[in-house]
Amino acid sequence: MIQTNINGVELTFITSPALFSPNKIDPGTLALISEAGLTGGAEEKVLDLGCGYGVVGVYAAKLVGAENVVMLDSDAEAVRIAAENAALNGVSGIKTVLSDGFEDLDDAGFTLILTNPPYHTNFGVAKRFIEKGFNRLIIGGRLMMVTKRLDWYKNKLASVFGGVRVRELGGYYVFTAERRGASYSNKRN
Repeated sequence: MIQTNINGVELTFITSPALFSPNKIDPGTLALISEAGLTGGAEEKVLDLGCGYGVVGVYAAKLVGAENVVMLDSDAEAVRIAAENAALNGVSGIKTVLSDGFEDLDDAGFTLILTNPPYHTNFGVAKRFIEKGFNRLIIGGRLMMVTKRLDWYKNKLASVFGGVRVRELGGYYVFTAERRGASYSNKRN
């Protein structure tokens, strides 16, 4: 069990050895959260894409309300434990979805998509997250991603979104790309 305080929010998480960073909150995840700028408010609709055991989604729900957060992962154990962690932290209204990327997610209209994608193997997952994520954001919505690699992610996000802001924090790169128009969605489904 992990007990932590993130930006003044007390949180408790159960984990599993089969999930990413089971013994402590991953520093990349903390960098992503620190840049997200979540301040609260019902106008937010947040997707924790690749939620793992739910750190980002649970934290977001504490600020913007559980009804405004969706946690999604392709691992059934991750989705189960994320839902348990939502209940454990008093935000059981978070929608949890078992899906390979956006395949089984019906929701759209997100103001913010947060993801710490698997980046040590290949770029296939991140490529799908970026391209399909663009279509799930409202105009002005942001996709934020954290990795330890710079060039490919910077170039891909800029090509899809028309620009990207990069901040380096503790050896991690936090990318922020904003949907400014419908040009990419007109080219791709």
